[in-house]
Amino acid sequence: MTTTTKPATPVAATPSRRPGAGALALRQGRLEITQFLRSRESVVFTMGFPIIMILIFASIFDGTIGGGVKFTQYFITGMIATGLMTVSFQNLGIWIPIERDRGVLKRYRGTPMPKWVWFGGKVIMVVAIGIAETALLLAVAVALFDLDLPGTAAKWFTFGWVSVLGVTACTLCGIAISSLARTARSGSAVVTPVALVLQFISGVFFVFTDLPTWMQQVAALFPLKWMCQGLRSVFLPESFGAQEPGGSFELGRVALVLGLWCVIGLVLCLTTFRWTTKRDG
Repeated sequence: MTTTTKPATPVAATPSRRPGAGALALRQGRLEITQFLRSRESVVFTMGFPIIMILIFASIFDGTIGGGVKFTQYFITGMIATGLMTVSFQNLGIWIPIERDRGVLKRYRGTPMPKWVWFGGKVIMVVAIGIAETALLLAVAVALFDLDLPGTAAKWFTFGWVSVLGVTACTLCGIAISSLARTARSGSAVVTPVALVLQFISGVFFVFTDLPTWMQQVAALFPLKWMCQGLRSVFLPESFGAQEPGGSFELGRVALVLGLWCVIGLVLCLTTFRWTTKRDG
């Protein structure tokens, strides 16, 4: 008596799930944050510079600037703005040429990964480090110098949209200016002087209205001045707006200029960004 056995039914192979675009961007962002934290120089300069400056200024200038506004209350706005500019514009403008010179960008372009995922990772890194840096700066100022935090939801909302528009504009401009550096070493030489000049003329280290008129007019062409002005509306009394060059905090114009710089930065990125060095072709 013979028995017959049925042939085994083949098991259908389960297709491997590829991560979605959002998951890829999050992974790239986590990688960018890890790389940033491993660079001690970047961490110390980016996270420490605004805190060191507010410690110096608050220790030297412990009086008021008029209307009962403390120096610390005024300068915190510039430190927050310059911190966001440092982690976005300055950090990207210096590090992207290094990655380009080392061939990292060239290898990324040769992978199946969508190109925008790499940019998304940079944005996630900037946002994460920017939030951490701002929170740390505010904590130090509150603990050591009795900083008065915004007392209304409207002011916190203003703080949010000014920061978002400002860091977006600075991120796009940082990616764009990275193309001016021919080598990894020249990135810092290209970006750092621009960042320092903008800080000195935009009301970061000095009361903005104490600067020469022509300097104020030059600063008004760039995002940092408007970031500082928007943040002053958050941390300073409403009456202080009368001392601004325009007679008020001009939040509508702040939004308009920062939004315009977002558009300008995007256009510059699309037209100038290079994945390879000039010698690679």
